[in-house]
Amino acid sequence: MNNLKSPRPVIQVSGIRKTYGRTVAIDEVSFEVNDGEIFGLIGPNGAGKTTTMECIEGIRTLDRGTISVLGLDPFRQVYKLQDRIGVQLQQAQLQKRIKVWEAIDLWASLYKKKPADAERLLDQLGLADKRDAWFMNLSGGQKQRLFIALALINDPEVVFLDELTTGLDPQARRAIWDLVRGIRERGKTVFLTTHLMEEAERLCDRVAIIERGRIIDIDTPQRLVDRHCPERTVVLATDDLTAEERFRAIPRIESLERSDMQFTIRGRGEDLVTEVIHCLSENRMRVTDFRMIVPNLEDVFLKLTGHSIRD
Repeated sequence: MNNLKSPRPVIQVSGIRKTYGRTVAIDEVSFEVNDGEIFGLIGPNGAGKTTTMECIEGIRTLDRGTISVLGLDPFRQVYKLQDRIGVQLQQAQLQKRIKVWEAIDLWASLYKKKPADAERLLDQLGLADKRDAWFMNLSGGQKQRLFIALALINDPEVVFLDELTTGLDPQARRAIWDLVRGIRERGKTVFLTTHLMEEAERLCDRVAIIERGRIIDIDTPQRLVDRHCPERTVVLATDDLTAEERFRAIPRIESLERSDMQFTIRGRGEDLVTEVIHCLSENRMRVTDFRMIVPNLEDVFLKLTGHSIRD
């Protein structure tokens, strides 16, 4: 008997469409988000990420389709749902002269249920020493941490994060990533949007790629890469005179380029790298440089859409 439980969807989106006049923002979008996962909706600016998220949160009404969040309709049962979700909006702002503890206190008063321990939350998010600071005096990373705190103050089951780290420096971005992982470790489900492919790869259990209002593909980042970009490249340097002949005999090689002592070997599948290393070892070739070029989500997006996510 199989005791493994199948994932339980906490968000179900089916065939949703939203237009603004003649502009179709999202069209026939469908996906599920499972309990306890970090799920990312990824795509360029203007692809429909924020509109999709705001429809799921109940902020925007649909033209057609259905949405269920924690078994509730986000439009008809919006007040029941609000107590069970936490929301961080893109480009959120607060009054310049509101203090950190005042913002926390205000947000906590908006919910019927008992709020999370505010002091502990500030401590966990590295804001304890900023509790008396004005919002306008916080750094970009500190403001984002405060918005996470506000999204968590009602101890939600599902947390929505929209383009959370846009505009942050790399160090602040990585600190936020650690915080997001911490949210999941506390048993929460995280639904996030991002146009930063590294962020999606580092954080998300699964991602849905959205382009011009339509979902192109959904899977784990690694499976998307394996499915759409199976190519692997090895760049190495050796002065062995027999190298070219030996490399051409390696199975799965699709191309071999040489420039002086540097070789670029291209093929498909994980075994390519193993085969190259085996060839070097078997023939005792001395190597002065060895690099692997592995495709990522950026390459997947380029393959699926024909353009870079930054275009």
